[in-house]
Amino acid sequence: MAIAKHVRIAPRKLRPVIDTVRGKNVDEALAILRFLPTPAARVVAKVVRSAAANAENNFEMSPSDLRIVRIYAGDGRTLKRYRARARGRVSPLLKRSSHITIVVEEQEQ
Repeated sequence: MAIAKHVRIAPRKLRPVIDTVRGKNVDEALAILRFLPTPAARVVAKVVRSAAANAENNFEMSPSDLRIVRIYAGDGRTLKRYRARARGRVSPLLKRSSHITIVVEEQEQ
């Protein structure tokens, strides 16, 4: 398992990337993420590599047999900023962040 907290990408931008690799083998998921054009793919790939390394080092699992069982992006802290508007008014800018959680498991042959 690996968790990346306070990633400065909105969860709604991460979810399409996450949906492409859900249920895939770790090697296959990393190959897919390498060629996705969004900046979110690099962040998700980093967390996938971390989850695979955790499984290998902490539980002596083979990295080639790992499969992504659960992967999701939850809401993180929202930075609240304001932009000046006409006639002395303001409008809020919400800079959203995410928490990415990945759980990997060894698949049976």
